[in-house]
Amino acid sequence: MEKLHLDLDGPDPRRGLSTMARGLIGSEILKIASEIRVKQQAGQKIANFTVGDFSPREFPIPDRLRDGILRALAAGETNYPPSDGILRLREAVRAFWGDRLQLDVPTESIVIAGGSRPVIYAAFRALIEPGDLVVYPVPSWNNNHYCHLVGARGVPVETRAEDGFLPTAASLKPHLRTARMIALCTPLNPAGTVLEPEELRRITEEVVAENRRRGKAGEKPLYLLYDQVYWMLTFGAARHQTPVSAVPEAARYTVFVDGISKAFAATGIRVGWCVGPKAIIAAIKDILGHVGAWAPRAEQVAAAELLRDGAAVDAYLRIHKGSLQARLDALHAGFSRMTAAGLPVRDIPPQGAIYLSVQFALRGRTNDEVRRYLLDEAGFAMVPFQAFGLAGENGWFRLSVGAVSVRDVEEAMPRIEAALRKVI
Repeated sequence: MEKLHLDLDGPDPRRGLSTMARGLIGSEILKIASEIRVKQQAGQKIANFTVGDFSPREFPIPDRLRDGILRALAAGETNYPPSDGILRLREAVRAFWGDRLQLDVPTESIVIAGGSRPVIYAAFRALIEPGDLVVYPVPSWNNNHYCHLVGARGVPVETRAEDGFLPTAASLKPHLRTARMIALCTPLNPAGTVLEPEELRRITEEVVAENRRRGKAGEKPLYLLYDQVYWMLTFGAARHQTPVSAVPEAARYTVFVDGISKAFAATGIRVGWCVGPKAIIAAIKDILGHVGAWAPRAEQVAAAELLRDGAAVDAYLRIHKGSLQARLDALHAGFSRMTAAGLPVRDIPPQGAIYLSVQFALRGRTNDEVRRYLLDEAGFAMVPFQAFGLAGENGWFRLSVGAVSVRDVEEAMPRIEAALRKVI
């Protein structure tokens, strides 16, 4: 029988798409990363600082996590998990937060998902009506896209390099009266900076004050979506703080995003969680259940074992954070030498996450032209802050160190310096 060739597209393949799908923009970061992979597959030597991921060769997951997954699979932990996550993992998260963050939360206020992305989307979906205002600082990761997905009106608030590209209470306050949600992330993707505890306290006090006003007026609350997935990765004097530690009353208005992906280099393991008021968590659970965005059962079992093993967590984090800081410090030292030599580059000293913010002030060149110049001239790949919503040709870029070695960094620095000397 002759095989039937199917015309799957027709003359206008996008004609049937929804308005949302037609207007949705794919990840700018992944687009750049795809371009780099093509060049690498063609044999080009490139130091890849683009995607916020980890090379398993450079950053393996904890042995306790890997072995736990294998044991769970062998034990038959392969069926559907509960839609809010297996109880032992939710209890392990509760104990872990109590020990590490000194926060006591009910187990019913925790929902497990397949990474932190699904809980961010579900939080948007649970809290935001079409047309609602969502305030978020820029640069920041994906808030503009989540707003598009749920029909929200995004209100980007531009930040300054002098503030570490982090928001201030003063910059957010004018928008609080009309906002339905504020989305914050610290340590910050993309800048690698950490919100100072005093500034976080001021922001949180403004959120609480606005909600007191709304309570008297019978209006819907203003929520704070607090993405702290990098909270275990801080360096030097930087320390992570939570809104509810600063202002306990904020607990009823705060929705936390967390997971194992960054602290344990487990981006592909897909275990994240959301913590917040019980009614919101229940809605998020139902949303995630309908789309099947739960974390695999075996991975949940293993993650629970890891979080319960404080000694294993501490031992892993010592190595993991040390390896990240070695790469970030090598980048910072290299760029600092170039700055001192009068080259058109500056950076912000590393504070947290896996990123470094760098500005290349090459006159007359757009960010994309700078990116392509250093890629072609120095084999150096990075992502402009425009991919994170910050408008303007400002020369600022995110460098992610999860896929490079210290040697990659050290070998890249002279190539960058040579490239910059050609244009001054």
